[in-house]
Parts: sequence; C-alpha cells; structure tokens
Amino acid sequence: MKRALVTGGSGGIGAAICKRLAKDGLHVIVHANRSLGKAAGVVAEIAAAGGSAEAVAFDVTDRPATATALAALLDAGSIQVLVNNAGIHADAVFPGMSGEQWDSVVDVSLNGFFNVTQPLTMPMIRTRWGRIITISSIAGITGNRGQVNYSAAKGALHAASKSLALELASRNVTVNAVAPGIIATDMIADAFDAETIKSIVPMKRAGRPEEVADLVAFLASEHAAYISGQVISINGAMI
Repeated sequence: MKRALVTGGSGGIGAAICKRLAKDGLHVIVHANRSLGKAAGVVAEIAAAGGSAEAVAFDVTDRPATATALAALLDAGSIQVLVNNAGIHADAVFPGMSGEQWDSVVDVSLNGFFNVTQPLTMPMIRTRWGRIITISSIAGITGNRGQVNYSAAKGALHAASKSLALELASRNVTVNAVAPGIIATDMIADAFDAETIKSIVPMKRAGRPEEVADLVAFLASEHAAYISGQVISINGAMI
C-alpha cells in the first residue's frame, strides 16, 4: 500500500484530498499544525469509510521538528505521495503590510515546502517512484490586491516545482502544482458572497474541495506519469 502525506490535511481542501487518496487505496498521513484533534477527525472519517489513515502534528516552519517527525514516519515505511497543502493568509495592502505578515505567509508556504519536501526526495529517488503535488493559488498566477505576500509565496512555489521537476524527471518522480481559484471552504466564507462569486467566476459558482481533490488524486496516480513541471489551475474559467 502506497503512503501519502498531506500537510494541512485537517482543513477544507486538505481533508477532501485525504479522503480522496484514501478512497484510492493509499494509506494517508493527515497532518495538522496544532489541530491534531481535527486531523484525528479526518482519520476517523476515512476509517469509517474503510480506508487507512493516521494523524500527525508538527509545525512545517520548524525545520528540526519537521525533520524529526518525517524521520519517524519514514521509519514506518516509504512515503510515495506528498501533497504540500499547508498555507496561511495574512492579508493587507502592501504599504500597510507588516514584516510579520510577510514572514509568516512566506514561512509556511515556501519554507514549509522546503522543510517537508527536501527530506522526502531522496527516499523517492531510491525507490524510483514518487508524486510531489503542491497546492498553490490563482493568486500566484494573476496576483491579487492585498495579497502581495501570499501571491509572492505561491508564485515562488510554481518556480520551485518546475525546477524540482527537472531534477527528478529521470527518477520517475513527478512534481506539479495545483492552483485553485475560489473554492467553497471556511477560508473564503467571509471574503466572497454569492453575488461576488457570480460576478467574477464565469461558471457562476465556487469550486468544491472535492473537485480539487479529484485533480490531485489524478496527479498522484499512475495515469499521470508523463505530467510533470506543470501548474494546473482549477478556477471555473476565471483565467
């Protein structure tokens, strides 16, 4: 049974990804930062549906703690699929953005990508099979007012994914980014009302977390073996 680690797996999109990968027969490691109880809840849902999962908690911005946690997970077996989903918002117009707002967003999204992905690449190389999928955002493609920090971090993840894909291509390890648009999660509930969504999304609705999860599951499968170095947006024709 292949094993998958989903960072930020206790959130809206992350939980949907965990459930979808478990449905496909993977053992899913559901990661949380502080909300281990929420991750355990996702594990319980997966188990109730007949799937296999476990919960783990560590701070992706803490490099030593992340390395220790990953080493323990690897002692139990290889991790073939990594979904970098952990991310935060700290929105503000740039002239009023604090250094803390900049650093916190970049630290979780970009440094977190390094801290989690780097220790897992050599095990994938050794087994000559792996899938690295990073959840980005349409903001990393188009930019967005009030999100210079978030857009910068997500755009950097696109470049990192393309570069890493080149390094790992000969080892049968694919690296891709998925850039969602407006997805119906708690994170966007206060940001977009129904009329606003209809005005900016040509499909006149928000996407569902399960639709993002379906795309991730495809990229994690054998069917996507020739897809690497790509930024795939799922946004209802916004761009």
